[in-house]
Amino acid sequence: MPRLSAIVITKNEARNIEACLESVAFCDERIVVDGGSNDNTAALADAKGARVTVAEEWRGFGPQKNLALSLATGDWVLSLDADERVSERLADEIKRAVAAGGADGYEMPRLSTFCGKPMRHSGWYPDYVLRLFRRGHARFSDDLVHERVICDGAVRRLSEPLTHHPVERLEDSLSRMDRYSTARAEMIVSSGRRVSFFTGILRGWWTFIQTYFIRLGFLDGREGFLLAVANAEGTYYRYMKAWLKERGRG
Repeated sequence: MPRLSAIVITKNEARNIEACLESVAFCDERIVVDGGSNDNTAALADAKGARVTVAEEWRGFGPQKNLALSLATGDWVLSLDADERVSERLADEIKRAVAAGGADGYEMPRLSTFCGKPMRHSGWYPDYVLRLFRRGHARFSDDLVHERVICDGAVRRLSEPLTHHPVERLEDSLSRMDRYSTARAEMIVSSGRRVSFFTGILRGWWTFIQTYFIRLGFLDGREGFLLAVANAEGTYYRYMKAWLKERGRG
């Protein structure tokens, strides 16, 4: 049976890391790269039997995950975020895929919750993500946020969903929006792309229309409306922060 490594990057994930690591207990090794948490994330991960490396500084999601990947020793790698969980049925499907070795990478559907409710519309499902791949055949893009796996080889899909709990409370959404919009604004500025004051307004409004109407967010109930507003605000602040940075005021 080929060896399987689970890799997780963290920063202040004390609330999530134990459950995350418990869900991948079937893996041969579990590696956590902590980006300077000021809570007890690293200690909790160590107590769960993970191999913990504390990075000197937060490098961004892509670079941080590539660091974790470089520490893996398994034939296959399963990459998770701290707020994601592998069910028993998905674990069985992963083990079968690794044993068969019929591809170099596997995507899996991801079912995310927003304030406790699974979101089956709003553009959040099935949200296929490539998280299982043969080591040496894939790496992460260097994006500061919304990084992706670049796989050199055949990619197939699993059927069981990966569960994702990014927003348990509305406060989590606000904090997440601030962090991600700052990182995306930095990416816009570094790309040399110019934005205007009205870009954020128009893009934010269009994001709400896409999430709530085009992607059927209204079928997700009240939480669907909250998510559409949160997505719109994130887009608005992303472009406004970029506009301010380009004017030397960000």
